[in-house]
Amino acid sequence: MITFILSALKIIFLLGLLILIHEAGHLLMAKWCKVRVNEFAIGFGPTIWKRQGKETKYALRLIPLGGFCSMEGEEERSEQKGSFSKASIPKRIAIVVAGAVVNIIFGVLVYFILMSCTGNYVTNIVNSPIEGYAAEEAGLQAGDKIIQIDDQKINHQYDLKKVMDQNEGNEIKLTIERNGERKEVTVKPSEIKTKSTGMYLDEKAKIITVEKDSPAAKQGIEANDKIIKINGEDIGEDVNKALNIIHTPGLGTMLLTVQRGKAEVQIELTPDYVSTYYLGVNLQPAEDTWINHIIYGGIETKTFAFSIVDNLKQLFTGKVGVDQMMGPVGISEAVAKTNGIQDFIYLLALISLSLGVTNLLPIPALDGGKILILIIEAIRRKPMKQETEINIQLLGFSILIALSLYVTYHDILRIF
Repeated sequence: MITFILSALKIIFLLGLLILIHEAGHLLMAKWCKVRVNEFAIGFGPTIWKRQGKETKYALRLIPLGGFCSMEGEEERSEQKGSFSKASIPKRIAIVVAGAVVNIIFGVLVYFILMSCTGNYVTNIVNSPIEGYAAEEAGLQAGDKIIQIDDQKINHQYDLKKVMDQNEGNEIKLTIERNGERKEVTVKPSEIKTKSTGMYLDEKAKIITVEKDSPAAKQGIEANDKIIKINGEDIGEDVNKALNIIHTPGLGTMLLTVQRGKAEVQIELTPDYVSTYYLGVNLQPAEDTWINHIIYGGIETKTFAFSIVDNLKQLFTGKVGVDQMMGPVGISEAVAKTNGIQDFIYLLALISLSLGVTNLLPIPALDGGKILILIIEAIRRKPMKQETEINIQLLGFSILIALSLYVTYHDILRIF
């Protein structure tokens, strides 16, 4: 019971804080632009607390799954002083964009602080070459500083990882600094082949997601299938046992028995082999100084922020399915499972940044959709018909509701 209460408190605090930050962005920008805000509320449903300010009513409502900043003339055009609809287009865009921008800034700032305090910082200096890999064969030594690979500068481990991730087995020209002198070495990266099934499991060997066009997808495996046997061997709910069998060297086609609903389904799975190329070096950690905390915290934060954008690109290009998205139910489960303050803060930053970026998408009913309508108004030099704008927003809202129900359905399937 105590665990349930603590989980509920964590969920309410996280969602409530992020909604408060988002709506406060709209509120503060509206006040700055002299637009009247009639009501500022966190939550939906019955009001449990309210206070009337000089102009704005502030309220806290029972269901902490949303909030709103209700401005004069926002929903229906108004001729009154301080109306949103009478404000200039730049001011209206600033008010609409403010919520998402505040979420993005908050998420980036929280992640930066977390990484600056807890990150493991790694330099571009070789600590030791790994036996049997390309770096050892090329004669790299402890203390060598990797300055450049081909025409790309290397300042830290992320630069090195990026270059090697892009490499397809081609020779690279390595520029290193050794004892104050620069040397150039030509290296052919080491190839490591790993099995790839395209399916990802949770801790109970249930399949969370299946990559499009992966071996698992092609052979009929679906998200929410639960692996119960591999080649006749019981898995139980031991994900490590399942993964150890799947990745057993030399094991090719496997017979998976999965639980799908109430039925047991047998599927033959033949993994692909994916080549990854490595230089093969252990790099030195950075000195524990405040300036390194700031520099490497910034590097980690940049990587984190761009990963959110990359995930959205994968969604819109079809590399990630809509069924792999996470809605309020999935988010709540992830928050409830956080272990310790560091995990909780990481998730707080992740959800805040994701919320901000997603809200800027040009989809009606999201802030990005409202911005798009305002840009169209600026180009046309006159507003849309109010009825047309309302219909567009209702269509967007209907699509979002349908998407939310679909995502929530898959969240529930993943949990149970």
